[in-house]
Amino acid sequence: MYNIIGIDVSKDWLDACCLSTTEHRQFANDGRGLRALRQWIATNRASLVVFEASGIYHRRLEDSLSTATIPYAKVNPRQARRFAEATGKIAKTDRGDARILARMGAVLELKAQTPKAEYLNALREMATARRGLIKDRVTVKTRMQTTTQTLLKRQLRERLTQVEKHLEQIDKAITELICHDDQLAEKFEILTSVPGISKVTAFSMLIEMPELGTMSGKQAACLAGLAPISRQSGKWQGKERIRGGRAFFRRAMYMPALCVIRHDLSAKRKYDQLVQAGKPPKVALTAIMRKLVVVANALLRDGRKWSESCA
Repeated sequence: MYNIIGIDVSKDWLDACCLSTTEHRQFANDGRGLRALRQWIATNRASLVVFEASGIYHRRLEDSLSTATIPYAKVNPRQARRFAEATGKIAKTDRGDARILARMGAVLELKAQTPKAEYLNALREMATARRGLIKDRVTVKTRMQTTTQTLLKRQLRERLTQVEKHLEQIDKAITELICHDDQLAEKFEILTSVPGISKVTAFSMLIEMPELGTMSGKQAACLAGLAPISRQSGKWQGKERIRGGRAFFRRAMYMPALCVIRHDLSAKRKYDQLVQAGKPPKVALTAIMRKLVVVANALLRDGRKWSESCA
């Protein structure tokens, strides 16, 4: 049996469980605690460390394991919870979750993941801040439509100007980070060569799906959550629906798909054919989004820019 360690990550603590010895240990989620955790992992000669993706709280752990070249697998929290329920574990505690993660790694034979480049975390943090500013801009514009007080209107205009300035600064910082990496800059140029994909969309594609170009078109569509999932049992045939995937990436592809069906004749013909065949407009638009992802993945895989033959 593989010696696997499961780690439940929280803001202040890291609860770890070694599957082979059933030993539980708790470490502080800071520099000192991470050093002690690495020593404990080395003592147990773990072949794999399994933990959940938990926003900013798991990043220090991930960086620490990558630096020490300790193999790890980062899993989706929803999948981990379903695995726990499938094994009959309804209760949820930090110690219990750590043991479940270790068992999940052994039963599913999870493979070690390739550590992400250091720049990717910086880009992801920038993207999160950018989304927050977009929400602020929408909120300010909405309030400006209903506010009647002169003072409040002036403050809202000042806030809107500040938000626009911060957005411009973040976009510039993201561009600089991308340009400093030759491989990333090349991917950025390829993506922006595709009709309908703007610089902002290319940012989202590179940040939210760095795996693009390393998989098949079907895998890329599934990872984006744009591939229809079959529902069939016996003679019953249910409707296929998209499910799961990278939500932020999927949202970023919505406007490019709208742009494409308005300005690209081949995409518009495909969209019209689907609608005429009885598909709801939303389903037809999803098919165009899926096509964009598949084309972008193929271009990145082949290292070439878009041309008419790719349409």
